[in-house]
Amino acid sequence: MQTRILNEGPLHHRNGHLTETGYAISQIKSYDRERIKSPKWRIKEWDYYLVCSDQAAIAFTIADNGYMGMCSVSLIDFTEKTQHTQSFISWFPMGKLRLPASSQSGNSRAAGKNYELNFVTKGNKREIYGHIYDFKEKGTQLLFDLELKSPPQDSMVIVTPFHKKPRHFYYNQKINCLPAQGRVIFGHQDIYFSPVTAFGVLDWGRGVWPYSNQWYWGSASGIVKGRAFGLNIGHGFGDTSKATENMLFYAGKASKLGQVHFEVPRIHNKPDYMAPWQVTEENGRRDLHFQPILDRAAHINAVLLSSDQHQVFGRFTGTAKLDDGIILDIDHLVGFLEKVKNRW
Repeated sequence: MQTRILNEGPLHHRNGHLTETGYAISQIKSYDRERIKSPKWRIKEWDYYLVCSDQAAIAFTIADNGYMGMCSVSLIDFTEKTQHTQSFISWFPMGKLRLPASSQSGNSRAAGKNYELNFVTKGNKREIYGHIYDFKEKGTQLLFDLELKSPPQDSMVIVTPFHKKPRHFYYNQKINCLPAQGRVIFGHQDIYFSPVTAFGVLDWGRGVWPYSNQWYWGSASGIVKGRAFGLNIGHGFGDTSKATENMLFYAGKASKLGQVHFEVPRIHNKPDYMAPWQVTEENGRRDLHFQPILDRAAHINAVLLSSDQHQVFGRFTGTAKLDDGIILDIDHLVGFLEKVKNRW
């Protein structure tokens, strides 16, 4: 039985425990760092955007993970099957990045030598702009100026505890189907995104996590039968006995799913990220095949801290059943499935 959160109010009691756990379709709980009863170096906060079309994608991260800050940009070319990720690490920000307490307004910024990244949220518009002056190789510029529209629509919000850790939590919102437009300049190459064919997704996360963890996440946005369609699936994000984060979105309305299963394919008893994946749902409401295009693998190893990421981009094909019983045929919808293992 999944629990839907309907009451507005603070995310935490003053003693640092969560007021409620479960899922919602909007960010109705207010986040306040001062109510978290954990050391500042244990608090994780991040804003992540992915803008994706059939031909290319670009992803942005600004993260304040307590003892480590990170700014990251990834550029992916589906036609050439190439990708490059560039990350900038800082130590012990512990809240100094001042990431917004809400996904609905505010500015996020990270800057340093030869790079700057800005997220600006005002009303129904989200702006992403900045630069990296030495991207992939010295002297090659990456410039970007993008705008995402935020039409009134449902989103995935989950308040998740961690088993036997009463002051650990994950508060997360994922907003699919954000029409995207703008321009990316990579050296002598121009990449344009049009709201007719390109969509963004926001992953807004705040929490206190165990030192070691592993998760799976999948997302896609596009047009199905003339309407905006999105999916969000995942597991490994704490104790999901009260609710999962699995949802479908169609024409702005969410359909809640139960447990969804997907994992890295294994060939000859070894993980093969580029083999076809299968995505199923416990009630038979989703049956999707996922054909990979490329694996955006990233590895960070900083003695006590490490991250092993495989974000596999590809195309979903199959069926998805909405709450009202309508079955949608999904045909080569671009998205990704990922596996992330952290020590942080």
